[in-house]
Amino acid sequence: MLTVSVKWQKKVFKSIEIDTSQPPYVFKAQLYELSGVPPERQKIMVKGGLLKDDADWSTMRLKNGQKLMMMGSADEVVKAPEKGPVFMEDLPEEEQDANLGYSAGLVNLGHTCYMNSTMQCLKSVPELNSELSNYQSARTKDVDQTPDMLTVATSELFSELDKSVKAVAPMPFWMELKKKYPQFAQLHNGNYMQQDAEECWTQMLDTLSQSLKAPSPSEDPDAVKALFGLNLRSRLHCQESSEESSETESVYSLKCHISHEVNHLHEGLKHGLRGELEKTSPALGRTAVYIKESLIDSLPRYLTVQFVRFFWKRESNEKAKILRKVDYPLELDIFDLCSEDLRKKLEAPRQSSSKGDDVKMTDAEGSSSGSGESSTGDQQGGALSHMTGIYDLVSLVTHKGRSADSGHYVAWVKQESEVLIS
Repeated sequence: MLTVSVKWQKKVFKSIEIDTSQPPYVFKAQLYELSGVPPERQKIMVKGGLLKDDADWSTMRLKNGQKLMMMGSADEVVKAPEKGPVFMEDLPEEEQDANLGYSAGLVNLGHTCYMNSTMQCLKSVPELNSELSNYQSARTKDVDQTPDMLTVATSELFSELDKSVKAVAPMPFWMELKKKYPQFAQLHNGNYMQQDAEECWTQMLDTLSQSLKAPSPSEDPDAVKALFGLNLRSRLHCQESSEESSETESVYSLKCHISHEVNHLHEGLKHGLRGELEKTSPALGRTAVYIKESLIDSLPRYLTVQFVRFFWKRESNEKAKILRKVDYPLELDIFDLCSEDLRKKLEAPRQSSSKGDDVKMTDAEGSSSGSGESSTGDQQGGALSHMTGIYDLVSLVTHKGRSADSGHYVAWVKQESEVLIS
């Protein structure tokens, strides 16, 4: 780690840290936050010429405290007309977004669309925003600080998005994400690799679940589980004997498995709740095939659905994508996927519920994830009452491309106008 200063026009940016394990493009992204000069316009003088995005720091022989020179013009802000009426289309884009009530976007730092789309979906959950804004850091020297620091970075990023009308460069958050989960720091030919948005979503929920646990047993012990977690009750039946067993597991999403028979989301969810597995049979004394059938035993406030589109293709030695079209509704009813006990609890609220009481749902397409809110009545003591099992679509992540290691992720979030925007 080196510390340098950078002179740009009449300004001098002091004590800028350079992580020499990262490519120079990351350093340029830091300068973009300070100066407003996009990385592609930056001309930074170093020994041997201009600093390239994929250059090797070890060949430059930089020293601590060294002063670098940067040239380049910052992004220009379009000014509104001084006289006459000002129409919406005449305003700068960021002011149009502010007037329309749209939230700020995130700058792509180089194959970080998987991260940006994931965070935009999480940002759309107001209860999670509230938990993060009230979050008190409890770091100590004798415990692992990484999950805590990533949660702090998430809270700060969401706060910055709330205050800004321009796109935010999530550099501090990205650095903490890579520290906690090194797989997101993988390089190929000196550039950061595209990653799986669903994997990012899962890791973020795991981190936030650990960090946002309530200090008092009287409070909700796990805010993230209360928002996104659901319990599955499973029945296992051996095909070769009469053995049966049951188990309960907690998950954060439902899987939509895609085959040539699946045309709609609901069909894929049914496939995802039934499968085969091999395990040792005590009666047979050997490995046997079991049928596992699962039903939902408790509902979350926000339901996450993953379209399982990526699979390992041996012929090309890569994660390939199932391109089959699968329709999904704006309103999803999962009543028939619930256990008998849960259905009994849902019947009365379903009869008395109205369209206006329905809560929102997030859907995930490709390998992406999202979250949503269910039809409920009042909240008492942190527990949801009057759940109906009906979810409205409020956000989703889409993937354009043919493999998990390429393409582009985009988040779509429902606005108060009932329109999904990216």
